[in-house]
Amino acid sequence: MKVFVPPIKCQGIKTKLVPWIRDSISLTNGTRWIEPFMGSGVVGFNMRPIHAIFSDTNPHIIAFYNAIKEGIVTPHIVQGFLEQEGAMLATRGQEYYYEVRSRFNEAHNPLDFLFLSRSSFNGVMRFNRKGSYNVPFGHKPERFAKAYITKIVNQVDYVAKACEYYDWLFVSADFRTLLAQASTNDVIYCDPPYIGRHVDYYDSWSEADEIDLFTLLCKTQATFMLSTWQSTAWRTNSALQKYSDRFTVLTREHFYHVGASEDNRKAVIEALVSNTEIANASRLPDRVQHQHIFTFV
Repeated sequence: MKVFVPPIKCQGIKTKLVPWIRDSISLTNGTRWIEPFMGSGVVGFNMRPIHAIFSDTNPHIIAFYNAIKEGIVTPHIVQGFLEQEGAMLATRGQEYYYEVRSRFNEAHNPLDFLFLSRSSFNGVMRFNRKGSYNVPFGHKPERFAKAYITKIVNQVDYVAKACEYYDWLFVSADFRTLLAQASTNDVIYCDPPYIGRHVDYYDSWSEADEIDLFTLLCKTQATFMLSTWQSTAWRTNSALQKYSDRFTVLTREHFYHVGASEDNRKAVIEALVSNTEIANASRLPDRVQHQHIFTFV
């Protein structure tokens, strides 16, 4: 099945891991999907749950998807906007990019947010302590070619149609609030920021947050799946130990491209953790692949 790529880009997006995650989860019509760290939304959008709560502490992500859901941002509007703004970018280059960035930081227009997400450096999404978008220009004045705009328009159309058909709710809330509401019929998918690998104003992640998330997942009556990392070439994720001592852990190598050069492709051993009937199994050895299909009823 083809993987849908969402219109908003951000670092750490799980696009290439979606088939792996999707093959590990099976949803029924009565299942409610709860995603406290939605980011781009790529995992949940590809799972296509009938009922879902998508949440993120970044209010601009939530505002963008709510604008699509409410019909404020439509495929037609996006096409016209990107054609107009793309022409200005092609003519004025980085000067216009920074003009739009300043405009967004003042008015927080969802369309400007989409523009910045697609024209900033390497698809990075970052905010300063004052909450202002501060990613530099991606150095591609001709970014919004006709084919590229069509691709983005189709991505917006996918979300718009899904919001018409499915019961999807987009909220900006703390993960503690959402997990406290989860019940036995819910499936929780967590993709929190990784300690030491990515920190920005909205996605900062502390040791205290890590402990709170672990505590809540241990207590929840819902079924959960957690995306995290096991190791890189330089270090191992010690925070994974507490999960692997009592839950099922699956691992897989993945590459993140985080710069302008192929030399910046960094290998990471990704991990999926779940509280299945195999809970309390012994810790899996490094790099062991364990596959189990979960069915939620």
